[in-house]
Amino acid sequence: MILTSSNTLENKKVIDYKGLVTGESLIGSNIYKDIFSGVRDVVGGRTTKYEEELEKARDLAFKSMTEKAQNLGANAIIGLKISYDNLGGTMGNTILVTAYGTAVKFE
Repeated sequence: MILTSSNTLENKKVIDYKGLVTGESLIGSNIYKDIFSGVRDVVGGRTTKYEEELEKARDLAFKSMTEKAQNLGANAIIGLKISYDNLGGTMGNTILVTAYGTAVKFE
């Protein structure tokens, strides 16, 4: 499965547009991670724990989107976009990671 943010596939002919596919993933962070992250940001450190969690969530969103595209008979997703949204929460933040693009079949 080819994933690209481009709207075309170089040197490939798209023969069928299967439609929009999406993949979503939620990650939650608790208040202790939030406090630690804030301290790290103030003293100039990187919040690697958040980065790792975001990477896992992004990978899950890609996997979900790719499976949907495969079920449609696609072999590529073009115009790929990724969105991160903070949904809030009572004990911390919940972050929604959404990946979406157009599933296509190419020769």
